[in-house]
Amino acid sequence: MESHEKDLRSVVESDAQRQAVQDDYRTAKLSPRENGLLDFAILLTKSPTGVMKEDLEKLKQHGFSDEQVVDAVHCIAYFNFINRVLDGLGVDPEATMRYGK
Repeated sequence: MESHEKDLRSVVESDAQRQAVQDDYRTAKLSPRENGLLDFAILLTKSPTGVMKEDLEKLKQHGFSDEQVVDAVHCIAYFNFINRVLDGLGVDPEATMRYGK
């Protein structure tokens, strides 16, 4: 998360909310739509074979279009892929990627 902290700071209301997102997004007072997307991201990350049609329907109930669902799946899958590649190679984030550096 630290390599994307600058991006997170640009979309949250305060440092307290940023910290809550990093610690446990469910305590960060996000919208139901945002929580729904993050719930889905965790499901896809931890149990990709557990994703069911109903999970995609929940995203649509939160107002996500088919195209946005596809984009979300691509983004989540890509971040999972690249993080595993970097972790597998023992690569640490560059110092300039850390907030305030």
